[in-house]
Amino acid sequence: MTFGRHPRARRLLARLSGRRRGACARAMEPPRCFALELPGCTLAHFAVGEQAPGARPDPRVAALLGPPGRSYSLSVPGAGGVGARVRAARLHQHLRQQLRRGPFQRCELRRLLGYCPDGGAGALQHGFLLRDPRDSPDTRQALLALLDACPEAPRPLLAEFSRDPLCQLWQRAWERRDGWGWQQLGGERVGPAPEPALHPVVPDLPSSGVFPHREAARAVLEACTSFIPEARDVLDLVDQCPEQVQKGRFPVIVIEGLDATGKTTVTQSVSDSLKAVLLKSPPSCISQWRKIFDDEPTIIRRAFYSLGNYIVASEIAKESTKSPVIVDRYWHSTATYAIATEVSGGLQHLPPVHHPIYQWPRDLLKPDLVLLLTVSPEERMQRIEGRGMEKTREEAELETNSIFRQKVEVCYQRMENPGCHVVDASPSREKVLQMVLSVIQNNCN
Repeated sequence: MTFGRHPRARRLLARLSGRRRGACARAMEPPRCFALELPGCTLAHFAVGEQAPGARPDPRVAALLGPPGRSYSLSVPGAGGVGARVRAARLHQHLRQQLRRGPFQRCELRRLLGYCPDGGAGALQHGFLLRDPRDSPDTRQALLALLDACPEAPRPLLAEFSRDPLCQLWQRAWERRDGWGWQQLGGERVGPAPEPALHPVVPDLPSSGVFPHREAARAVLEACTSFIPEARDVLDLVDQCPEQVQKGRFPVIVIEGLDATGKTTVTQSVSDSLKAVLLKSPPSCISQWRKIFDDEPTIIRRAFYSLGNYIVASEIAKESTKSPVIVDRYWHSTATYAIATEVSGGLQHLPPVHHPIYQWPRDLLKPDLVLLLTVSPEERMQRIEGRGMEKTREEAELETNSIFRQKVEVCYQRMENPGCHVVDASPSREKVLQMVLSVIQNNCN
């Protein structure tokens, strides 16, 4: 019997062939770049593989990836259709929860975004950098066990970083081989990467949170019906609404603002003064499920709120034929929170002024006027302390993360077609009401 016909030889040849195919496949992949969120909401960019031929990475990156201690990258492939995006987002959220428990509590967790340098949409990998200051083998074993407990599709990608005697950084990926367990692949060099002109997540926003039309948001909830039964109820209500609705002859005014800016009080007062119908987004017919969707990842949460806007639009069309309409939050809230949540880093990383992401959806009924109520951060905190109301995850982050709050405020002010008329809500209620009514009179006659 020749060597090639021997059963053990065939298995060995198959294994070696598989390794060669895997190496070729990896060589054909586009170079990967990463955006790592650092303290102070700054971003550092680095590259892995052919994109990093030997130059030294950013010193801030080297300090986090090299010794002492050991760092791991854990990311979730996000390419594919709507269903794949939803599964990836839920897996990413599950990993974030697990990486804050057990042996990982002694580690430092940072936001990590993998992307292609050409800036195209659909190739993002949302993930984490986990730094173990003690370089404990228990951390590696816990990570491999976490991957074993994850579903087959999509399976997270795990790699770890090391430094060679020449002080060059390397990344080595872990791969699960049937019958062979977890094995480390060959190392790839880590080097610098230029900061892209546009934050790499921005091209992906129209399919992951700032949906440009009703069908994009609807497709997301359709992919959720198997594990969120209430998603079907929301879809049934949306499907009862006409796809295109027209505003009546009476004005439609939207009032926006962060939590505790006096928005609820002002909307009710303006409604009473103008004898207007007061509507809210999300509308009462779906607000009973708000807590369910608030606990889901951004893509699902924003799809819920986006479809709520289309339900409200149907109500606006009907009511604006009979009287003025005041709307407590609408599309601007949905978009601003999605952008501020998904774009990592600070204010400088937001999409620039006049970017298409700030444009109103073409198939959503447009209001005549949008007012944005603002107060100082100090006054807003004083108001919050006396409320004691249950908060969403994003509202809680507004209180503790000043950068996130500023990003939301800047996004509000960059919205276009229509933009926001800013109103200082710090004075007395009576004076704020007078200012709001004056803006309405000047813009809706």
